[in-house]
Amino acid sequence: MIGFIVRIALALSSLGFNIYLFTSGHWGWGISFIFITALIIASFFRNENMILALNQMRVGNTDKAKKYVDRISHPEFLPRKQHAYILFLKAVMGAQELGFVKSESLLRKAMELGLRTAEDNAVARMHLSGICAQTGRKSEAVALLAEAKKLDKNGMMRDQIKMMQSQLQVTPSKNQMRMAQMMGGRKKTPKMR
Repeated sequence: MIGFIVRIALALSSLGFNIYLFTSGHWGWGISFIFITALIIASFFRNENMILALNQMRVGNTDKAKKYVDRISHPEFLPRKQHAYILFLKAVMGAQELGFVKSESLLRKAMELGLRTAEDNAVARMHLSGICAQTGRKSEAVALLAEAKKLDKNGMMRDQIKMMQSQLQVTPSKNQMRMAQMMGGRKKTPKMR
């Protein structure tokens, strides 16, 4: 929150100084200072930690990306799409630390807020499908995987989707898991005579 207030103060002072430069007749400095003011104002719409995290994800360094995402303390103050991507990255990178329930809720909220590209939506649905499969909701997992396959227009995740589909065919349903738990329970011992 303090960073947001500092950013507002910088933007207002930069804009005021830019107006002063134009009114005092220093046109050259005023024109060159417009770019600095534009960068400060653009920082309201693009969070620098988010840009650095996405860059580290592209490089493949997830530890640094997670560090940059964790630096963002109040993502709800960011624009809607950036808030969605922060939730998406937190759910994907911290799935094992957060647990199934928290990761699933973050992914669903990110999809609700809206991810920009179809590939990101496909990745979110694929991760959600994996969570549903591990929690015993096989039919929901199959439906989410079918949606992910439709959204993957470039075929970048074709192999992962095929692998998950083959794993889902082997995975028992929730009913089968419950029956296995009931059958593996306490065995009746024969009566002693």
